[in-house]
Amino acid sequence: MLKAHCLAMAGLLIAAPAVASELSAEDIRREIIGRHIFLAAPLGGEFPLNYHPDGKVDGDGDAVGLGRLAQPKDEGRWWIADDRLCQRFESWYDGKPMCFVLTRIGDGQVAWLRDNGEKGTARIGGRIASR
Repeated sequence: MLKAHCLAMAGLLIAAPAVASELSAEDIRREIIGRHIFLAAPLGGEFPLNYHPDGKVDGDGDAVGLGRLAQPKDEGRWWIADDRLCQRFESWYDGKPMCFVLTRIGDGQVAWLRDNGEKGTARIGGRIASR
């Protein structure tokens, strides 16, 4: 009985999903930059952001109804500092810079933790077409 229990536990350990891991600067460059990123919106839908290889980031909040509350589209700059993805938009968030720790939580999925404590999840989309 004990042997069967140990074998069953070993099988569970082998079949367990990989532990979530924080993205390094290199991971961010490889997995985020040059792609469409879709933030899960609190009331449903996804908020798209585009991290262009040239250091620009842009987004369009029309899909989640941002146009009713604020400027629906904005652009800014992104950079990487200490394994965190940072960005600053022209209008959104009053143009204040913010940085995020990104943690891989599944295939094509990340959790983000903003430097102000806010958090959420995002889906990594396809590559951005060249300009």
